[in-house]
Amino acid sequence: MNAAQLTIRKGQPADVPALLELIKELAIYEKAENEVIVTEETLLKDGFGSHPLYHLVVAEYEGKVVGIALYYFAYSTWKGRYLYLEDFVVKESMRGNGIGKPLFQFVVEIAKSEGVKRMGWQVLDWNEPAIRFYETYGADLSSEWLNGRLYFD
Repeated sequence: MNAAQLTIRKGQPADVPALLELIKELAIYEKAENEVIVTEETLLKDGFGSHPLYHLVVAEYEGKVVGIALYYFAYSTWKGRYLYLEDFVVKESMRGNGIGKPLFQFVVEIAKSEGVKRMGWQVLDWNEPAIRFYETYGADLSSEWLNGRLYFD
């Protein structure tokens, strides 16, 4: 891979089909393929409508989106505003080519420029490559907290 042909940039509405493709690829990797119900229309409205609920960063190589970072801002009563990285994915066929680090770093720089006090995300306990990647940043991968969720139809 020629690193000079890698571009990290803010996402645009035209990136939504590639975003959905990578969301589905991640779901397959995480053994949850049937749980993806979001559509391109929903992603367009929710990310690029009048009140965006998320922000998108893409890694583009040779004119194709090969990685995404989807994040939003949330609030901690202890720390204040923080950046939550919902999904961070590099296309499986492109992993190991040095795309993840500049993509992740781009989001880190956004967090710093926004003045947030924390950046958070989740990683499955069996996803050793991702765990090793996050550990290179000195990330606190705490197992003290359990995830709570409610689902609505």
